[in-house]
Amino acid sequence: MIIRNATTHDKQALANLIHFEVFVHRHLDWRPPLDWIGYQPFLVAEKSGSIVAALACPPDIPSAAWIRLFAAAASLDIQEAWHLLWENAFTMLKEYGSEWVAAMPIHDWLISLLLENGFTNPYQVVMLSWENREIPRASPMLPVKLRGMRDEDLGAVQQVDQEAFVPIWQNSISSIELAYKQSVVATVAEIDHEILGYLISTATPMGGHLARLAIHPTAQHNGIGFALLCDLLSRFNARGAHTVTVNTQKDNIPSRRLYEKAGFRITEEEYPIFEMYLRK
Repeated sequence: MIIRNATTHDKQALANLIHFEVFVHRHLDWRPPLDWIGYQPFLVAEKSGSIVAALACPPDIPSAAWIRLFAAAASLDIQEAWHLLWENAFTMLKEYGSEWVAAMPIHDWLISLLLENGFTNPYQVVMLSWENREIPRASPMLPVKLRGMRDEDLGAVQQVDQEAFVPIWQNSISSIELAYKQSVVATVAEIDHEILGYLISTATPMGGHLARLAIHPTAQHNGIGFALLCDLLSRFNARGAHTVTVNTQKDNIPSRRLYEKAGFRITEEEYPIFEMYLRK
């Protein structure tokens, strides 16, 4: 078995692996898995000239990475495929200076692999849903202005993102740009022309999904997040989208209270988050 970096020449073989094999994990991402080719670690296992497994976990920001793709042919021993690829990816991430690697698995077989390899499950992500309820009204404590996000805002938006989240949840400027381009509603909150909060949402078959909401720590607890949320619900309602969903950490009580205040209700949909600290 040969382990090597994926190249653009591997796209068709990788596409076949992803679409036709059983053991496939794809991270919920702004980028499709194959768009990460050229970023490392993106490794493939080759046997007799054919790609039989792949693992991609390139960091979006230098300090943190997610398992963005793991796929293996049914003919392989899944543990052997994982160990061969993960051993190399682990070494590469440490050499790059990354501190954290995380995964959001939905398959039991991947959960078992992660647990066997030293990952822990510190928290869960839950989904909340707003369904054609009364649109709340917001009265921020500060004189905030809400407006549509523009291309020139993206640098300031990323700064808010980095201040509002710990590294594992932060987005690079390129990911922020991709999210903005794929959004149906993207709004910033500014005070005296300074951006202190933002949200990005996408369309779903049922309505809409709030993909990102962030407030700069210096401006939190002043009703800005609630104002952005109420504005979003109003915009989605005007578009005829009567169901809006959002994900948040199960133990993030302030976040859950914010959404519940706006009329969101927790659903049964829940996902585990696994992580590993690489600087032990």
